[in-house]
Amino acid sequence: MKGLKKHLSFVTLLFVLFILTTPAFANKASVTLQAPASVQKGSEVTIRVNVSHEGNSFLHHVQWVYIKVNGKEIARWDYSSTSRPESENFFKEVKVTATEPLEIVAEASCNIHGSAGPASAKIVIQ
Repeated sequence: MKGLKKHLSFVTLLFVLFILTTPAFANKASVTLQAPASVQKGSEVTIRVNVSHEGNSFLHHVQWVYIKVNGKEIARWDYSSTSRPESENFFKEVKVTATEPLEIVAEASCNIHGSAGPASAKIVIQ
């Protein structure tokens, strides 16, 4: 019985290490931004962040996504093992009023592998 427990523990450990380190099953969370390049002053602007991440299970999922405009976080979505994103590829949208030029930064992070880095875009006022 003792030998069986050790064997099962070893097999479980190997399985967990395999899942956590195999690139075929996972990657870093990445984002792309969609926003107009220019708008009229006072216009409402829709900013769309597209999130891509191979993995959406209770062990491996997107942990958070944020959008910053001119250095200020205007939207954030936090996820957990019991409250995950709807799929591996999803999007979030926010609306802002453009009273000045806008510098947009968005990023997402995997709970295990981290982020592929932020995406950025600029909107100029006409």
